[in-house]
Amino acid sequence: MPTTIISWNVNGYRAALNKGFKEWLVQTDPDVICLQEIKVQLHQLKDDQKTYASHPQTHWNPAQKPGYSGVATFSRIPVLDAVDSLNREEFDSEGRLLITRYPQFTLFNVYFPNGQRGQERVDYKLAFYNRLLEVIGEYRERGNEVIITGDYNTAHREMDLARPKENSKTSGFLPEERAMVDKYLSTGLIDIFRSKYPDKVQYTYWDMVTGARARNVGWRIDYFLVSPGLVNHVADARILDQVPGSDHCPIAIDLD
Repeated sequence: MPTTIISWNVNGYRAALNKGFKEWLVQTDPDVICLQEIKVQLHQLKDDQKTYASHPQTHWNPAQKPGYSGVATFSRIPVLDAVDSLNREEFDSEGRLLITRYPQFTLFNVYFPNGQRGQERVDYKLAFYNRLLEVIGEYRERGNEVIITGDYNTAHREMDLARPKENSKTSGFLPEERAMVDKYLSTGLIDIFRSKYPDKVQYTYWDMVTGARARNVGWRIDYFLVSPGLVNHVADARILDQVPGSDHCPIAIDLD
């Protein structure tokens, strides 16, 4: 059966619920949805906010710090197993990863760190990129086809943000951050949206403080990277930039 996977940094799961997330999920009806920056602990949710009848396979990895970071994956497809650790306390405490394994692929739902609080966080971000790539490599060495989706917090090329020159020294577009995306691609992983639409300018994030979305002054920092064995099975890759409710919009892939 065809499979649709959606990824969305919701900038607060409870905020998203107040903005119609449940209704949107029913209407859109993906097979799997990966959420980032959920900013919630499970004890703060009602039972009907934790699990959906349409997506009974629900996995959560909240950050230890309240109101911060965290990821969740909801799936209607049976999950073989789920992992929420990079085996590094400094990363695992921030709730940035869920790995769900399916018969045909292994899905990484990732909220990459933001480096805009200073050099220490840039270094943390780069170390996270490196450690995650090691883990991805371990899965691939065992024969897994992989999909790595989420908020990468990095625009890869100049066409991936509206104002590249003005942001050349801003975390999110620093040379060393962009080089990390290159490093991922050098292992054979493919940015499937850019592969299918090499010249298309479309963004996934807009600064809310400056009202950038109304002017479409944005960044493409949310991606699906897929291993080579899955490329021919991706029928389409989409940026759902008409969906409101967060400073990011959802992204999607359709697998045949």
